[in-house]
Amino acid sequence: MFDIHVYLQGLGALAALVSLGWLASLALKRVDIVDSLWSLMFLLAAAAYVHAADAITPRAELLLWIVGIWAVRLSVYLGLRCVGHEEDRRYRAMRARGGPGFAVASLWRIFGLQAVLAWLISVPLLGAVLGTAPLGPLDYAGVALWAVGFVFEAGGDWQLARFKAQPGSEDKVMDQGLWRYTRHPNYFGDACMWWGFWLMAVSAGAWWSFPGPALMTFLLLRVSGVTLLERSIGKRRPAYAEYVRQTNAFFPGPRKG
Repeated sequence: MFDIHVYLQGLGALAALVSLGWLASLALKRVDIVDSLWSLMFLLAAAAYVHAADAITPRAELLLWIVGIWAVRLSVYLGLRCVGHEEDRRYRAMRARGGPGFAVASLWRIFGLQAVLAWLISVPLLGAVLGTAPLGPLDYAGVALWAVGFVFEAGGDWQLARFKAQPGSEDKVMDQGLWRYTRHPNYFGDACMWWGFWLMAVSAGAWWSFPGPALMTFLLLRVSGVTLLERSIGKRRPAYAEYVRQTNAFFPGPRKG
């Protein structure tokens, strides 16, 4: 079931959230707080869809819980990572290119753009919330895939944070734990979770919502995730080229000799 009026309510909620986030960025003089808002956008969208639905189904309740666990964990992790550090290098480069008008332009170039992307990606959340079919095998498969993804994302983040806390890690490459089997366990995990949400949407009858996880996966692989990160990391860590040769970029697999 697709309801454009409910869907637009989600967009309105996201617009309000990023507007507040943009005002906060002006006060803090750093726009990288948008990264902490990213996952919360989906939690807010899901909550808006649940609020606008005619009835709150067991699937909607379950979905809201797992989206909330993922969103809050990721938001807190990214927020704490910024404490005591200057603005992320990506946004510093954008600020330098943008000149004096960057602060105002960031409202639509950064905050607004991410709100629209989150709204488009959130379509399986809409389908899962509005569907009235009872919980079925696809829902449980979706939750299982979400759990696998959560382990990869949260576990990968935890392992990387411990590695970076070690003295002398600046020039080294993290190749242990989950990072031994994929160069980006956190991005792989994020994709798994979104395809898990889609399975729940399919169970609700919303098979048409596949563009949401497809767009998220594309962003993780080609735009803001793997491609963007690996464009610069090789210059900062000389041993990364060998790591690339031995380790899969996205899907986990055995190390190459």
